[in-house]
Amino acid sequence: MIIPELPAYLSSLGGEDYKGLIISLFTLSAGLSRPFSGKLADKIGRIPVMIVGASVCFVVGLLYPLLSFVGGFLFLRFAHGFSAGFTPTGASAYVADIVPFQKRGEAMGMQSLFGSLGMAAGPAIGGWIATYWPIETLFYCAAFTAIFSILILMRLKETLPEKEPVSWKLFRLNKDEIIEKRVLLPSIILFLSVFSFGVVLTIIPDFSFYLGIKNKGLFFAVFTLSSLGIRLIAGKTSDRYGRVVVLRVAVVTMILAMVSVAFAESKLVLLASGVLFGSAVGMYSPTTTAWVVDLSLDKFRGRALATMYIFLESGIGVGALVSGWLYANDPANFRLVFLSSGGVAFLAFLILFFIKRDQKHPFSS
Repeated sequence: MIIPELPAYLSSLGGEDYKGLIISLFTLSAGLSRPFSGKLADKIGRIPVMIVGASVCFVVGLLYPLLSFVGGFLFLRFAHGFSAGFTPTGASAYVADIVPFQKRGEAMGMQSLFGSLGMAAGPAIGGWIATYWPIETLFYCAAFTAIFSILILMRLKETLPEKEPVSWKLFRLNKDEIIEKRVLLPSIILFLSVFSFGVVLTIIPDFSFYLGIKNKGLFFAVFTLSSLGIRLIAGKTSDRYGRVVVLRVAVVTMILAMVSVAFAESKLVLLASGVLFGSAVGMYSPTTTAWVVDLSLDKFRGRALATMYIFLESGIGVGALVSGWLYANDPANFRLVFLSSGGVAFLAFLILFFIKRDQKHPFSS
């Protein structure tokens, strides 16, 4: 809900030179919290981890209007990232626990479908709220949506068979508890794929304004909506033909999307590019998650998913930081930013090109 309005809000506080930090600080803290959320999900349960994430989202949302200065805003962006560091890790592990292997891709597609519904409605509704009400109203509305998540979570049954009580020792990480090596390959590919996501989150609001689009959340709504239906199709296809095949198509689509955005000179072309971008996201999101679960051991499932999310947050954060630096508040640099992100996605395609089949995937041939 709040992302499309954050660049302009930060500029109003006098921090226009820090736009690249809006997403990168969020993803930095999310990435730092992933090893802890993964370990806790495997030790104390999936549901408590999800509740912690939703609670952080609620509290930080209430604080945005109170810390209305550049330093306070950037601190809150960092703190807000812990919500993303906990909730998706617990949620993905929970879904993986309750579905059979042969339906894993489809289930991940279903999960990401509902996540996309929220991401589609959020920016559009947020842009509408910001048009008619003060920015503080937007922050409060975003905060209170987290309450509904908590209420739902409190009614779910925990899936972790053997839980440990919460203790300080669970917050001490050994080096082998940070990264799950079994899932490094799909995680690296994901890093290169979501680099463009960080670019879009950071630069599209300004680019939309540059093209004369009043609602800066419109592109986000278009690309998220376009990813909805394809998520289920991509998940089912990866169950049948393998994860690598679907990811190859996803990365090529992402490259085309970034090139299309780079040369967009009208609202129509930009939104058409959003359809391509959303299609790419809709394909690689559930497919990568299913591949990571394929490669992980049941007892380290939380750690494996946390590793994937570390690379995901890192890719988005680096993309946001690099794009903010390349853009430098100069419209003449828009094309350079988007073409560069397409180049990073091409690196992912090169890796996938040399992978003949999914590792340990029983349905690959």
